[in-house]
Amino acid sequence: MTVEYDQLPPGDANFVALTPLSFLQRTADIYPQRESLIYNQRRYTWAQTRARCTRIASSLAARGLGKNDTVSVFAFNTPEMFECHFAIPMAGAVLNTINTRLDAATVAYIIDHGESKLFIVDRQLWPVLRQALETTELKPEIIIIDDADATDKPGLPEDIEYRFYEDLVERGDETFTWRAPENEWQALSLNYTSGTTGKPKGVVYHHRGSYLMTMGTVISWALPQHPRYLYTVPMFHCNGWGHAWTMTAVAGTIVCMRAFTPKLLFDLVEKHRITHFGGAPVILNMLANAPESDQKRFDRTIHVMTAGAPPPAKVLESMNQFGFEVMHVYGLTETYGHILQAAPQDSWAQQSIAAQAELKSRQGIRFAMTEAVDVISSETGEPVPWDSETIGEIVIRGNTTMKGYLKDPEATAKAFQKNWFYSGDLAVVHEDGYIQVKDRAKDIIISGGENISSIEIESVLYKHPSVGDAAVVAMADEKWGEVPCAFVELKADAEATETELIDFCAENMARFKRPKKVVFGELPKTATGKIQKNLLRDRAKEL
Repeated sequence: MTVEYDQLPPGDANFVALTPLSFLQRTADIYPQRESLIYNQRRYTWAQTRARCTRIASSLAARGLGKNDTVSVFAFNTPEMFECHFAIPMAGAVLNTINTRLDAATVAYIIDHGESKLFIVDRQLWPVLRQALETTELKPEIIIIDDADATDKPGLPEDIEYRFYEDLVERGDETFTWRAPENEWQALSLNYTSGTTGKPKGVVYHHRGSYLMTMGTVISWALPQHPRYLYTVPMFHCNGWGHAWTMTAVAGTIVCMRAFTPKLLFDLVEKHRITHFGGAPVILNMLANAPESDQKRFDRTIHVMTAGAPPPAKVLESMNQFGFEVMHVYGLTETYGHILQAAPQDSWAQQSIAAQAELKSRQGIRFAMTEAVDVISSETGEPVPWDSETIGEIVIRGNTTMKGYLKDPEATAKAFQKNWFYSGDLAVVHEDGYIQVKDRAKDIIISGGENISSIEIESVLYKHPSVGDAAVVAMADEKWGEVPCAFVELKADAEATETELIDFCAENMARFKRPKKVVFGELPKTATGKIQKNLLRDRAKEL
């Protein structure tokens, strides 16, 4: 007789779609009077945050927004940006956070490609959005965040209809019943990442993945209840590494930082007794190199998560002087952020501080919620040996892997092969099983945690009348980790200076993407005329 285990079907009582939205309901129920958000003079409790998010969600739903409708947010790390991580999906819609450093042309592309129906923008960024709207096919409704603490307050439009963010709160219904996802595979957020074609790709997250990312982060970072978290990571980066949902799950207090400076970070850590924060290695480097008068040293441990580019061991070593205990993690936009961690072993404590920093600079082992990570040889198709030398590509499998690229089935199919997600990052595996990235298969430059497409820069350079051929590769930089370095072959009898070409790029794309160095000369090419970037990378290492 066969035991009929399969005759017990799931029902509403024992199978509920996983969603990070549930963390807000629980925390507000249990800790309604605990502080949720602090931003300069503004302070909210968890009860107030839930009420505000519910009102905003009801205002969005009243506009007819719901499942699969994209709502874009172009804002800094303020309470409004945090609230959008709950309010927009609570209405059933899809959250699309946009990099605040992007140029108008890229913002316009995102609006049309993502089919944004409503656009929430910080007043300081309004000029960029206005320029973008001049070329977009779609004209989403405009909601403006009028932050009293903004340093720049440009004039508001007289010819374009808009509403203020606080109108969504004031006119909303606090009794609104938030819309749980019909299925946990339902789209939660849309994040654009630079692709090798220069056009950003829309990475789609689902509710299940973000829920499990939260739980995995709590376990792997050993988060306690009620941490005091400084939001240094931009919330447009992989939804701020998912920490908006994570800190809500553990009923933390989140201190918002609109714009980073080393002095402000040290001051906020001291003033609010911060226990945790995150940031790219460039942030840590800026802290280490800040004027001594701006630095502060603490007699307690502050837990720091760093990601975005392989951190120099020297930078990790320098953090000890401040009382910062750094955990290096690795991930991609396509994996909801971090999926590997340089988890310390007990034996590391016997090593010198410098040796420990070297060990911590590796990308490490998989997070608790990550099903599998391996390094596959491109030659054999098999896992590489744990010998610290054999290079292969990092592949990932698990619930915190994207649904796919929006409207790009070819790129999605290329990324998902043989039951793995192929990262495009090349790495080795050490004898202890820890993974370490050695190179990037993609021509993406990670500068200060920002992804920069080399082809996008090249396409701008080619627009200059003097440029014949151009190729851009990464060049090591002490401050930013990597910066773009352009190799340019001028047209016959043409003239141009390094400053001229750098300024030209700055005028035709986001300034942070411009090359930091231009090298003139004949470019190495194959017999078919293809530029040999591998040789240029070698040259860049010598610069």
